[in-house]
Order: sequence, then C-alpha cells, then structure tokens
Amino acid sequence: MSTITTAAELEAIYGRPAETSLVKQVARLTPEYRAMIEASPFVALATSGPDGLDCSPRGDGRGFIRVADDATLILPDRRGNNRIDSLRNVLVDPRVALLFLIPGSGVTLRVNGRAAISADAELLASFAVDGAAPRTALVIAIEAVYFQCARAIMRSGLWDPTTFVAPGAVPTPGRILAAISADRIGGDAYDQEWPAKAAKTLW
Repeated sequence: MSTITTAAELEAIYGRPAETSLVKQVARLTPEYRAMIEASPFVALATSGPDGLDCSPRGDGRGFIRVADDATLILPDRRGNNRIDSLRNVLVDPRVALLFLIPGSGVTLRVNGRAAISADAELLASFAVDGAAPRTALVIAIEAVYFQCARAIMRSGLWDPTTFVAPGAVPTPGRILAAISADRIGGDAYDQEWPAKAAKTLW
C-alpha cells in the first residue's frame, strides 16, 4: 500500500484548486449563503473533544438555525437521546463544522466556526415550538462559509426516489438494540412503539 504522508504528495496527485473553489469561501454570510441556510431543514454538526470526533444530525423546520447577523448563527438543541456528545465537546473545544442539506438541491453549504452554549431563558423561549423551548442553544461565530458543488449529491442520487431503500431493507433500531443487548432491550415492540413516542417528544 502506498501511503501519502505530505501535502506535496497530495498536490502532485490532485493539482491546484480552480479559482472558483477558492473565491467561494468567505468569512461572513452573503445574502446568497443566508438564503441557503434559511431554506435548509437539516444540518450535520461536527465537533471535536477529548474522546474523539462526533458528527450529529440536527433537523427541524426550514430555517430552524437562526441567522442572528452575518457573522452569527444560533442552533437550538432540540430533544434527543440526552447523550449530549456535541455539547460536551464544545465545552472543551469550541470549534464546530456544519453541513447544510437542502431537499431537492444538489448544492450543500459548509460553515466552520466557534460555538458557545447558551442557556439564556429569553433566547430559548424565542425558539419554543408548541410551548416547548430547547434546553440550550449553540451560538456560533462564523469563521468560514462556502458552498459545496453538487457532485456528491448527484453521484449518490440522494433525492431520487428511485434510489430509496425498500421498507425492511436495512436493520431497524429495535433489531439493532436486540442484537447488541442479546434481546434484553429493543426488538419488535421497540419499533412498534417508537413512532408514537417520537411524535409526542419532537420538541
């Protein structure tokens, strides 16, 4: 196996990036980048901490990440599994990376910055849905923002319904839990009960 160990070796293989790959990166939101964030209902949040890396899915209504100004985003922390891996990481290392997806669009948006965890009651109340406010929010100071071209989405056929997996084609959470726990938890009952439980605890 030939292992690449230097940047020069990489550049010899890939060459130099085109001007369009460099000029698209800016330190603050442009009106176009703001529009992409406001159209996105889903983002992957990457963090780093003492136990390693973490990448967590976050989703809500379109534009659920608030654009406070052209250098600041606010991400409400909605209900989840209470592992709070991302938040624990931010306490140690504030660097975060966001990847925004927009259903139907091949173009994605990438944001790098530094996050602080806010428990300000007034701020959290402003994010309430059906009377339920998030317990915290990430206030993210933007350091870099740029779009990613559509090649990955095109190759994957992500939004093409003909590529969607058939029901039952992948293991369900209940089956995964049952296999890992030697049938102590999970199973069919878990899968049958989860949709109704989730519907009551989305926010």
